[in-house]
Amino acid sequence: MSIQWFPGHMAKAKREVEEKLKLVDFVMELVDARAPLSSQNPMLKQVLQNKPKMIVLMKKDLADTRETKKWITYFKEKNIPAIAVNANDKEDIKCIIQTGKELGQEKMNKLIKKGIQPRPARAMIIGIPNVGKSTLINKLANKKIAKTGDKPGITKQQLWIKVKNDFDLLDTPGILWPKFEDEHVGYRLAAIGTIKDQLLPLQDVVAFVIKYIQEHYPSLLEERYAIDQEMEDMWEIFVAIGKQRGALESGGNVNFDKVSDIVLNDLRTGRLGKITLESI
Repeated sequence: MSIQWFPGHMAKAKREVEEKLKLVDFVMELVDARAPLSSQNPMLKQVLQNKPKMIVLMKKDLADTRETKKWITYFKEKNIPAIAVNANDKEDIKCIIQTGKELGQEKMNKLIKKGIQPRPARAMIIGIPNVGKSTLINKLANKKIAKTGDKPGITKQQLWIKVKNDFDLLDTPGILWPKFEDEHVGYRLAAIGTIKDQLLPLQDVVAFVIKYIQEHYPSLLEERYAIDQEMEDMWEIFVAIGKQRGALESGGNVNFDKVSDIVLNDLRTGRLGKITLESI
C-alpha cells in the first residue's frame, strides 16, 4: 500500500521552511508520543540538515509511559534532546522553555565573543498536522495566538511568537511527506488522527489497531469491550464490539462503520487506555 497526499499548501510550507531556516538558531520538532518515529517527517530531515534540534513528544498523557521513556532514551542516544509533554502541564511547558534556552545559548555565546549584543534566541517549531502544535504554542506564549482544533491542517501560514523573554518562535504549518511507503506508518497516523479519515478505509485502520492492541495490550480490549483475549477472527471481534456498544442497524445487524468510529474515538481520547502504537 502506498498513500499519496501532498496538498498545495504543504508543498508551499516546505519551501517556506527551507527559506526561513537560516533565520533560526534551533528547531523544535513535535512528534506524537503514541507513534514517535512514524510521526517524524523524513522529508524534514533533509531540510533541517545539521541545525540544532529538540524533539517534543506530544500527548504523553495518551501514550504508554514505559514506551515513552524508551523513546526519550532512543532520541537522547542520538544526541537529540527529547521531552515528553502534556500541553496542559505547566511543569512540562517550563521544561520545554528551559531546553530551548539551553539550545539557543550556543548561538548567543558566539555573538558575545564577536562583540555583538546578544538577542533572544530564535527557534522554528515544526511537525506533522494535528500533532498538537497550535495548542503548545498557545501554552508557550501564555495566550491564545494559534488556532487549535482536532482536525489536521489548522495552521496555514507562518507566524512569529515571543516566548517570554527567552526566545522567539516561528510557527509553521504542519507538513506531511508526499508518500507513505510503509503501510503501517499510514495506519498509525490514521489511527491517531494525523491524516484525514477519508484517506484510508477506517475498518482497515481499526483492524490494524485491534490486532496491535491484542499483541501488546490485550487486557484493554477485554476491559473496554469485553473481548475475550483468545478471540482472533476480526469479523467476530467487530460484531462483539458492535453488540456491546450498540452499534446496530435496523434488523439488529452490526454497523461496522460505527464500530470503527467507536474504537478510533476511544483510542484518540484515551478511553481505551494509554497506548503506544510503535515500539523500538
